[in-house]
Amino acid sequence: MKKPHDKHTVQSVERALKILIVLAEAGVPLTLTQIRNLTTLNISTAHRLLHTLMNDGFISQDKDSGKYLLGLRTFEVGHAALYSMDIRTTARPFLQELVDRCNETTNLAILDQGELVYIDQIESLNMIKIFARVGSRGPAHCTGGGKALLANLTDREFDRFLEQKTPLCSYTPLTICDPIKLKEEIVRIRNRGYALDNEELEEGVRCVAVPVWDFENKAIAAISVSGPHTRLTDAFIQERLIPEVMAAADKVSERLGHRKR
Repeated sequence: MKKPHDKHTVQSVERALKILIVLAEAGVPLTLTQIRNLTTLNISTAHRLLHTLMNDGFISQDKDSGKYLLGLRTFEVGHAALYSMDIRTTARPFLQELVDRCNETTNLAILDQGELVYIDQIESLNMIKIFARVGSRGPAHCTGGGKALLANLTDREFDRFLEQKTPLCSYTPLTICDPIKLKEEIVRIRNRGYALDNEELEEGVRCVAVPVWDFENKAIAAISVSGPHTRLTDAFIQERLIPEVMAAADKVSERLGHRKR
């Protein structure tokens, strides 16, 4: 459904941002025609905006293929935005500590518009590792970090999430797609303080996640450790990962001014 036009917005800016978003989500260079189709802009408007964005370094053009891709200026802006977030700067040494102690990939993610967004990650040194590109999005109902944050929404907020996301997409045979069963899972997560992804998003991949709290007692992010199920066995998760991830999340929360009640 197309959003109603806001009279307070500038249409040309909205269109330029749409081009940047399309290129970011594609993850690969696109032709002018592909950009036109994905943005629904006419060809001349798309070309003018691309030229403007190129002049300012936000977009570059491959000389051989003629395709367009994000320029270094977008990296600079995005990098500055991420580092301006206290949560990312505060959490990074504890993510590294988790990798050092568990030798599995650690992630920091937030909830945005009902989706999980990865804002930082430190990879393990293992040959076989699990990673998600920083800035990428994932479904909240079948990721460890997503469920950890959904569990700390109010009942009204969680119901609103279900209204917006139902039907819940299935990614593996283990994905929880029934809203009633997801609610039951959320209650379990609230009671125990951590969330698990048991091959619910990707077969063979497991994850442990714990929320990070701020000084207002709000769950603002989640720290998670993910890896292949061959290494993240039940015993390893229960005896090692859960205590380690909970300890790391507690340390970050404390640095952010959270005090346990």
